[in-house]
Amino acid sequence: MQNYLIIGLGGFLGAIARYAVSLWIGRRWGRTFPLGTFFINVSGSFLIALIMSLATERMMINPQWRLFLAVGFIGAYTTFSTFEYETGSLLRDGEWMVAMLNVITSVVAGFLALKIGEVVAKSI
Repeated sequence: MQNYLIIGLGGFLGAIARYAVSLWIGRRWGRTFPLGTFFINVSGSFLIALIMSLATERMMINPQWRLFLAVGFIGAYTTFSTFEYETGSLLRDGEWMVAMLNVITSVVAGFLALKIGEVVAKSI
């Protein structure tokens, strides 16, 4: 139960950070291009790599801090970072074809799901 609370607290803060950053970027640079989402996805990818690399290779970080930061905070800040981290892990393990399959199918399937969701929403 304690791990759920730790993840929940991290997620709460990550969701607020996502909203605040997106709002600030939108006000500062406009919303013609989804720059807020782009920045959040890229910065989340950077943060998850930094935190997980430090936590697993450089420092002995309590696993609960990893849950709080990587699963909770960054997971709520952006799930794109998890996708990028997992793809990077596949590449690191020499699984180039699986990594590319992950990228292509995730983007195509995600876009198709988006369009299907729009169609279903219009039919309700």
